[in-house]
Amino acid sequence: MSYKQIKWLILIIPTLTIGLWEYVRHEFLLPYISMELGNWLSPVFVLAVTLLFLTKLFKMIEHYQEELNRVKAVQVVLEEREKIARELHDGIAQSLFFLNAQVTRMEQMRQAEGLPFGQLMESVYRTNDYVRQAIASLRHAADADENPWLKGMGSLIDELSRETDMQIETKWEIEDSQLSSKDKIELLAIVRESLINSYKHAEATNVCVKALTTKRGWMCQITDNGKGFDPEKAVGGNRYGLKMMKDRANNMSWKLQIDRKNRETRIAIVKES
Repeated sequence: MSYKQIKWLILIIPTLTIGLWEYVRHEFLLPYISMELGNWLSPVFVLAVTLLFLTKLFKMIEHYQEELNRVKAVQVVLEEREKIARELHDGIAQSLFFLNAQVTRMEQMRQAEGLPFGQLMESVYRTNDYVRQAIASLRHAADADENPWLKGMGSLIDELSRETDMQIETKWEIEDSQLSSKDKIELLAIVRESLINSYKHAEATNVCVKALTTKRGWMCQITDNGKGFDPEKAVGGNRYGLKMMKDRANNMSWKLQIDRKNRETRIAIVKES
C-alpha cells in the first residue's frame, strides 16, 4: 500500500464509520436503543473502529518514515565515503603512483647504488594496493540496495575500460553466497592486479574474466591476448604484483595457476572445499 493511499484511508475511514453507524442505527436499531443512547454510542463506535484500523495505518506510516530516515542516513554516509574516496584517489593514490615511477626510474638509471630498491618498490606497491582497496570499499561497501561485490567488480572493469584500450569481457556465475567477505576482498584484489598486469606489462587488447562454480568450489580465470611472460621467472623475480597475487592465494589456501597456450596467457584462481 502506498503512502498516498494510507493518507486517504485515514481521512475516509472515520467518515464512512459514522455514516455506516447512523444508517444502521436509524434503519435497524431504533426499536431497541433510544436516541440518547445512540448518540452516546456513536463516538464509542467510531473510536473502536479507529483503534482497530487506523492504528495499523499509523504503524505503516511510522514504518515508511523509518525507512525514509534510513535511506537518508545511508545517502549521507555514501556521500561522505565518496568524498573521502575521491580525496584518497586524487591525493595519496596519485602520489604513490608518481613515487613508484620515480623509484623505477632511479633503479633503471642506477643513481643510488646500494639502496634496497626491491624492498622500497614492494613497500610502495603494497601501500598503493591498500589505498586502492580502501577506495573501493569506501565507494561500494555501504550500499545496502546493491550487491557491493558485483558493483566493485563492475566499477573496476568500467574504470579500466575508460582509461585503457582494453576490451574486457566478463562471465560471472559464482553465487554471492559462495564467497565470504574475505573471499571477496582477496579475489577482487587478485582480479584487479591481473587486469592491470594485462594492460601495463602484457600490452593486451582483449581480456576475458570468467568465474564458474565447480563441483568442489569455484574457479575464476583471467585470459588475455598479450605478449606473455615466463610465469616461473615472473613470480620469482621482481614482479611484485604477481608475487602479491601468489601470496594472497596462498593465504586463502587457493591455487594460483599461470600458463600460456595458443598465444594467450591465463591466470586461474581455484578454490576447492
